[in-house]
Amino acid sequence: MNESVKKTIEALEKHNMKAAYFDDSDTAVSYLMGKIGDGATVGIGGSMTVYSLGIPQKLIERGNRVYFHWLESTPEGMDYARDKAQKADVYLSGTNALTEDGKLVNIDGLGNRVASMIFGPKKVFVLCGVNKITKDLDAALKRIKENTYKNARRLKLDTPCAHTEKCNDCNSPQRMCSVTTIIERRPYKTEFEVIIIGKELGY
Repeated sequence: MNESVKKTIEALEKHNMKAAYFDDSDTAVSYLMGKIGDGATVGIGGSMTVYSLGIPQKLIERGNRVYFHWLESTPEGMDYARDKAQKADVYLSGTNALTEDGKLVNIDGLGNRVASMIFGPKKVFVLCGVNKITKDLDAALKRIKENTYKNARRLKLDTPCAHTEKCNDCNSPQRMCSVTTIIERRPYKTEFEVIIIGKELGY
């Protein structure tokens, strides 16, 4: 664990959020699976980190009821999954950036992901690769804006950033950046844990 990760974990714990670090993804996923009860319902926010680690499929194969809109094929199914995810026993998400002074910074288009991280589920687990850790809030916002185009291209959106690879603070009809949240302390009613993995994960 390097000094940056150590500082981040200490800051999160001071902010009343649990934090854990793992060098490798497999150990982190095993830890997470052990924290989620076999009978728990699980909501998942749009997250390349969670998806790439194969967590949704592992939970489904184990028998958990999973609400994840990326697994749905219709707009109606996606809306249903988003709604049920916000009321699940456990919610899983990535984060766009995590500062060394313990702030989770996220920018959403629809807002379902950030809303569910803050209120609704009983427990929230945030998975974060070390590439998401930044020195401070300014650096976090800069990092997010520099990487937004990757999601725009993944979703095949016709936004300026998808073409230029730069944030243009656009007013595009398909703009993804509508809601910005900064979680500075654990939300009162929610058990909250950040799992940091010593790999580059997500955007």
